Amino acid sequence: MTDAPAPQGPAPKPGILDIAPYVGGKSRIDGVAEPMKLSSNENMLGAGQKAREAFEAAVGQIHIYPDGRATKLRTAVADHHGLEPERLIFGNGSDEVFALLNQCYLTPGDNIVTGQYGFLAYRISALANQASVKLAPEPEFKATPEALLAQVDERTRIVYVSSPSNPTGSYNTGEEIRRLHEGLRPDVLLVVDEAYAEYVTEPDWETSFGLARDSQNIVVTRTFSKIHGLGGLRIGFGYAPLKVAEAVDRIRLPFNVSVPGIEAAVAALGDEAHQQASRDLIHTWRPRLTQAIRGFGFEVLPSAGNFVLVRFRDVEQAQGANDYLNSKGVIVRPVGGYGLPEALRITIGTEDQNRAVLDALSEFAAS
Repeated sequence: MTDAPAPQGPAPKPGILDIAPYVGGKSRIDGVAEPMKLSSNENMLGAGQKAREAFEAAVGQIHIYPDGRATKLRTAVADHHGLEPERLIFGNGSDEVFALLNQCYLTPGDNIVTGQYGFLAYRISALANQASVKLAPEPEFKATPEALLAQVDERTRIVYVSSPSNPTGSYNTGEEIRRLHEGLRPDVLLVVDEAYAEYVTEPDWETSFGLARDSQNIVVTRTFSKIHGLGGLRIGFGYAPLKVAEAVDRIRLPFNVSVPGIEAAVAALGDEAHQQASRDLIHTWRPRLTQAIRGFGFEVLPSAGNFVLVRFRDVEQAQGANDYLNSKGVIVRPVGGYGLPEALRITIGTEDQNRAVLDALSEFAAS
């Protein structure tokens, strides 16, 4: 008598188990009690005092469901950026905004288009909706309008562009975003991810809020995880055409933004001193790190974000550098998952953290 086959449980829909799960930045090193975590592009100054105080004050309200419309935050964001409040979409980080847009607009057989090194979150939820992903080549580590448009076909529903882009640090000028939009059909949604917008100093970059205001097919997203230091609270938003915002509201979970998150985000938005201190840190150390690391003989791509991407001679050297940094208690981000196995992404930290990075890379280069 043969054993009966084990009963099978319900199978997920086709393609789900083929998706490579997103792996966040490493946060621990064996044997190191308090490593320097420079792997996730967090604000290494932390949240500002106003946001922390607002979070603490919200403790007395956590037994109450949040306002499903996030009205207080909606009003604050609209006032701060000069946007129409009814056109805002709030999410559990901007990642959820991408997932909601994909869920609303993608059906099996559709596709999204993004850059070769575009943020992985765009792809994961597209694949979960049984759509495919078309990648535009980035030979210069930047997604150009021409390369993106060349990938668009009759089944393309959404084009994603990050400006600035993670992990490369490149950005698109305002003129490039306009050219990209002009080349798209009206039924293709253009999503411009501006997660790192507050760190940009380049004069030819501009936010796409103005372009989106008079368009029916542009969504601009922002996050509170970077300049505001609220990565652990997961707050993001999108500025969308009213019809898009109304569509998303029909599938969005009703309480997807928490009470403490709303309160802290409102306070952070009004804390210009903390935002300026965060910008100053990046603007001081981004060029210093870039120049110093290049001086060690490694390539550093120009960056408009709060990080730098360092390219090594080959994969073996990149792995060696990562291991050496770890041995010194420093965690950075290998980006092989983006197709850049020869590179490490390093978040710009405090002065002490940045000096530790430079000391370790200098020693590694000399070894």
